[in-house]
Amino acid sequence: VQLQACGGGLVQAGGSLRLSCAASGRTTFSRYNMGWFRQAPGKEREFVAAVLWSGATTYYADSVKGRFTISRDNAKNTVDLQMNSLKPEDTAVYYCAAHYSGSFYSEASYAYWGQGTQVTVSS
Repeated sequence: VQLQACGGGLVQAGGSLRLSCAASGRTTFSRYNMGWFRQAPGKEREFVAAVLWSGATTYYADSVKGRFTISRDNAKNTVDLQMNSLKPEDTAVYYCAAHYSGSFYSEASYAYWGQGTQVTVSS
Protein backbone atom coordinates (compact mmCIF):
# COMPACT_ATOMS: atom_id res chain seq x y z
CA VAL A 1 0.00 0.00 0.00
CA GLN A 2 1.23 3.51 -0.82
CA LEU A 3 0.51 6.34 1.59
CA GLN A 4 0.44 10.06 0.86
CA ALA A 5 0.10 12.52 3.72
CA CYS A 6 -0.92 16.16 3.36
CA GLY A 7 -2.36 19.05 5.33
CA GLY A 8 0.65 20.27 7.25
CA GLY A 9 1.56 23.92 7.56
CA LEU A 10 2.34 26.81 9.85
CA VAL A 11 -0.14 27.68 12.58
CA GLN A 12 -0.10 29.77 15.73
CA ALA A 13 -0.31 28.17 19.15
CA GLY A 14 -3.90 27.38 20.02
CA GLY A 15 -4.83 26.88 16.40
CA SER A 16 -5.93 23.79 14.49
CA LEU A 17 -4.81 21.72 11.53
CA ARG A 18 -6.21 18.66 9.87
CA LEU A 19 -3.84 16.13 8.36
CA SER A 20 -5.03 13.62 5.82
CA CYS A 21 -3.42 10.45 4.54
CA ALA A 22 -4.60 8.81 1.34
CA ALA A 23 -3.88 5.17 0.62
CA SER A 24 -3.52 3.59 -2.78
CA GLY A 25 -2.39 0.30 -4.21
CA ARG A 26 -3.74 -3.17 -4.71
CA THR A 27 -4.11 -4.01 -1.02
CA THR A 28 -7.45 -3.37 0.65
CA PHE A 29 -7.08 -0.32 2.89
CA SER A 30 -9.74 -1.49 5.35
CA ARG A 31 -7.58 -4.49 6.28
CA TYR A 32 -5.03 -2.23 7.96
CA ASN A 33 -5.01 -0.60 11.32
CA MET A 34 -3.52 2.85 10.78
CA GLY A 35 -1.35 5.17 12.81
CA TRP A 36 0.19 8.62 12.91
CA PHE A 37 3.70 9.26 14.20
CA ARG A 38 5.77 12.41 14.41
CA GLN A 39 9.42 13.33 14.54
CA ALA A 40 10.72 16.61 15.88
CA PRO A 41 14.21 17.88 15.00
CA GLY A 42 16.85 16.01 16.95
CA LYS A 43 14.34 13.59 18.43
CA GLU A 44 13.23 10.06 17.72
CA ARG A 45 10.02 9.37 15.91
CA GLU A 46 7.16 8.95 18.37
CA PHE A 47 3.66 7.53 18.35
CA VAL A 48 0.77 10.00 18.12
CA ALA A 49 -2.43 8.06 17.44
CA ALA A 50 -3.81 4.86 15.94
CA VAL A 51 -7.18 3.64 14.72
CA LEU A 52 -8.29 0.07 14.19
CA TRP A 53 -9.45 -1.16 10.79
CA SER A 54 -13.13 -0.59 11.62
CA GLY A 55 -12.61 2.87 13.04
CA ALA A 56 -14.31 1.84 16.26
CA THR A 57 -11.24 1.90 18.49
CA THR A 58 -8.57 4.56 18.80
CA TYR A 59 -5.36 5.03 20.77
CA TYR A 60 -3.52 8.24 21.63
CA ALA A 61 -0.27 9.33 23.13
CA ASP A 62 -0.79 11.04 26.46
CA SER A 63 0.71 14.24 25.07
CA VAL A 64 -2.10 14.64 22.50
CA LYS A 65 -5.04 13.02 24.27
CA GLY A 66 -8.03 15.35 24.33
CA ARG A 67 -6.56 17.61 21.62
CA PHE A 68 -6.10 15.29 18.63
CA THR A 69 -8.65 13.01 16.98
CA ILE A 70 -7.85 10.23 14.54
CA SER A 71 -10.51 8.98 12.15
CA ARG A 72 -10.73 7.00 8.94
CA ASP A 73 -13.00 6.62 5.95
CA ASN A 74 -12.61 3.18 4.42
CA ALA A 75 -14.77 4.13 1.45
CA LYS A 76 -12.32 6.90 0.56
CA ASN A 77 -9.17 5.07 1.73
CA THR A 78 -8.20 7.93 4.00
CA VAL A 79 -7.14 8.40 7.60
CA ASP A 80 -7.21 11.87 9.14
CA LEU A 81 -5.72 13.52 12.19
CA GLN A 82 -7.60 16.53 13.52
CA MET A 83 -5.26 18.57 15.69
CA ASN A 84 -6.72 21.23 17.98
CA SER A 85 -5.20 23.46 20.65
CA LEU A 86 -1.81 23.08 19.03
CA LYS A 87 1.31 23.82 21.04
CA PRO A 88 4.84 24.71 19.91
CA GLU A 89 5.97 21.29 21.13
CA ASP A 90 3.69 19.70 18.51
CA THR A 91 6.06 20.98 15.84
CA ALA A 92 7.33 17.98 13.89
CA VAL A 93 7.12 16.05 10.66
CA TYR A 94 4.01 13.90 10.84
CA TYR A 95 3.87 10.48 9.22
CA CYS A 96 0.97 8.14 8.56
CA ALA A 97 1.64 4.43 8.61
CA ALA A 98 -0.11 1.11 8.06
CA HIS A 99 0.14 -1.29 10.97
CA TYR A 100 1.41 -4.82 10.37
CA SER A 101 1.57 -6.57 13.75
CA GLY A 102 2.53 -5.91 17.32
CA SER A 103 2.13 -2.90 19.54
CA PHE A 104 0.37 0.11 18.04
CA TYR A 105 2.77 2.34 19.95
CA SER A 106 5.92 1.01 18.30
CA GLU A 107 7.03 2.18 14.86
CA ALA A 108 8.55 -1.27 14.31
CA SER A 109 4.98 -2.62 14.10
CA TYR A 110 4.20 -0.60 10.98
CA ALA A 111 5.00 -1.90 7.53
CA TYR A 112 4.18 1.03 5.24
CA TRP A 113 4.93 4.71 5.69
CA GLY A 114 3.94 7.93 4.01
CA GLN A 115 6.47 10.61 3.14
CA GLY A 116 5.63 12.93 6.03
CA THR A 117 4.13 16.40 6.25
CA GLN A 118 5.61 19.29 8.22
CA VAL A 119 3.62 20.88 11.04
CA THR A 120 5.04 24.04 12.59
CA VAL A 121 3.39 25.71 15.57
CA SER A 122 4.57 29.20 16.42
CA SER A 123 4.35 30.64 19.92
